[in-house]
Amino acid sequence: MQALLDWVEKRIPAMNAYKKHLSEYPMPKNFNFWYLFGSLAMLVLVNQILTGIWLTMNYVPSGDGAFASIEYIMRDVEYGWLLRYMHSTGASAFFVVVYLHMFRGLIYGSYQKPRELLWIFGMLIFLVLMAEAFMGYLLPWGQMSYWGAQVIISLFGAIPVIGDDLTLWIRGDYVISGATLNRFFALHVIALPIVLLLLIVLHVLALHEVGSNNPDGIETKLPKGTMGDDYKTQFPFHKDYTKKYDIIDSIPFHPYGTVKDMVGVAGFLFLFCYVLFFNPEMGGYFLEPPNFEAANPLKTPEHIAPVWYFTPFYAILRAVPDKLLGVIAMGASIAVLFVLPWLDRCRVRSYRYRSKFHLFNIIQFTISFIALGILGALPATPTYTLLAQIFSLAYFMFFVLLYFYSKNEATKPLPERVTFK
Repeated sequence: MQALLDWVEKRIPAMNAYKKHLSEYPMPKNFNFWYLFGSLAMLVLVNQILTGIWLTMNYVPSGDGAFASIEYIMRDVEYGWLLRYMHSTGASAFFVVVYLHMFRGLIYGSYQKPRELLWIFGMLIFLVLMAEAFMGYLLPWGQMSYWGAQVIISLFGAIPVIGDDLTLWIRGDYVISGATLNRFFALHVIALPIVLLLLIVLHVLALHEVGSNNPDGIETKLPKGTMGDDYKTQFPFHKDYTKKYDIIDSIPFHPYGTVKDMVGVAGFLFLFCYVLFFNPEMGGYFLEPPNFEAANPLKTPEHIAPVWYFTPFYAILRAVPDKLLGVIAMGASIAVLFVLPWLDRCRVRSYRYRSKFHLFNIIQFTISFIALGILGALPATPTYTLLAQIFSLAYFMFFVLLYFYSKNEATKPLPERVTFK
């Protein structure tokens, strides 16, 4: 068996990759709660892929059969209701953990040098994930799916010169129809998942090249890259944790990181299963009531709103009276995240050692984002529109203020070693 493993290893260095990127990958020993969400995102991704494969076995991607096939899955396929709810709840859970993962990068400065490319890969994952969720949102072929897609696709018509042709190309027809459903299905189950997996691999490779950030935002002491044989020779296993790691800031991912992630997974599964079995619709935020009615081009729902994870950007869109400017503002609200590493000119990463004004700026940005999410799900009354305009301005002001005050920001002295708080 060992000879066989050696033969394989010489041709495909699987064990070497396993040690480098998993078991012996050095992670900072002061990781906290906020460093759970990357692994949770991987868990939810696996859930989405597996449940999606089983759902496609009984789904009919046509205008005449899509809604009926969902009902068939829910009522007649053995445990079909469970698969469907795991997938729909998993979609919302994916965005919950991704938003929290991004927030952790924001507060600890994980986007700063030398991790700019890591942040860009992460933002590309977020962008593809939004497209993947939008394509999948149409597939149930319910009222909200149909009319939500109608509203969002029509926004591309505001683009000068190419808008009408682009809208027609996306729909595949002059109206939302079976042709639209077919191409969205193909993109949702094949094209976008391939791109998503590729970006995740690049994201992890970029992370393991530059090393993980930590709550202090400082570079950790040696070892770098991998905790291999040299590490084991110099720092043999010792019963006393502090003696074993007292002169370095990193610990091997296994068993310490895996145990940490197992605790996070256990906690996550408690919440996930509670929603899955007791409240899968989450009061209409995860599955809207109109979506339990078949799509009807002749009947418009009283209030059309996207699913909750799109509502912050939808609120920014509606806050601008002009349609084209609204589309530009919505696009800018996502695009500005890509250039965040160059807007923040402070040499200190973590909010722990930055000014109180920076902490205030992060707090107001968080409040604005949550408020926009709430407003985007509500009808566009004059009062709500005014509030959306105020919070949209606050959202963009985070980046404007960050650019100006970060260069000469008054910061606290950084510790020489990672700390535990």
